[in-house]
Amino acid sequence: MALSPADSQLIARTAAFIRDKFLHEGSGHDWEHIRRVWEVARRMAAHTPGADPLVTELGALLHDVADWKFHGGDEEAGPRAARAWLASEQASPVVLDRVEAIIREISFKGVGVATPMSSVEGELVQDADRLDAIGAIGVARAFAYGGHKNRPLHDPAVAPVSHDSFESYKQNTAPTINHFYEKLLHLRERMNTPAARRVAEERHAYLEQFLGQFLREWEGEDVG
Repeated sequence: MALSPADSQLIARTAAFIRDKFLHEGSGHDWEHIRRVWEVARRMAAHTPGADPLVTELGALLHDVADWKFHGGDEEAGPRAARAWLASEQASPVVLDRVEAIIREISFKGVGVATPMSSVEGELVQDADRLDAIGAIGVARAFAYGGHKNRPLHDPAVAPVSHDSFESYKQNTAPTINHFYEKLLHLRERMNTPAARRVAEERHAYLEQFLGQFLREWEGEDVG
């Protein structure tokens, strides 16, 4: 499915809007994160039968437009902001509804909470977002967010929690290393598409390697 000139222009305006909004963001949810998610989702959509490139690209660009983590836990902040932007750009009602659904459904909500997407476009955007949370960049982003929230790197006395509700997950303030056990190490098994699952294998292995080295260094076990 090819993009029309009007669709391409809407995507370009949306990208410019998001770039300006998130260019200097410091928590790991910056423009470069969004750009990577956009690029990966776009590439996967090109090889996914039935995927609408307009909905996929807009969903990727707007997926963090008003993340609940930075809006007092408000789960509807993102869907509202995405819909308001697209409405201001005279996007069709169908596009409005489909992109809004992606923004509403995409977030990880705890190990014990299923997060199925209602569209193939949503699956692609969710996979792209989750791929950016693992591997080397995922490690960097985890610590960027932890520093942004003034969280310690690690505290062996604070055990990871398998959150069984979104409310429990949202209230979490644990050290950054716990985030690996509470989310990042579970993303490989939650990928929707074969392409994402292939990439996730290597990135997941890197997470495990990093954690092993980190914990050895934490106790000085790598010295003598």
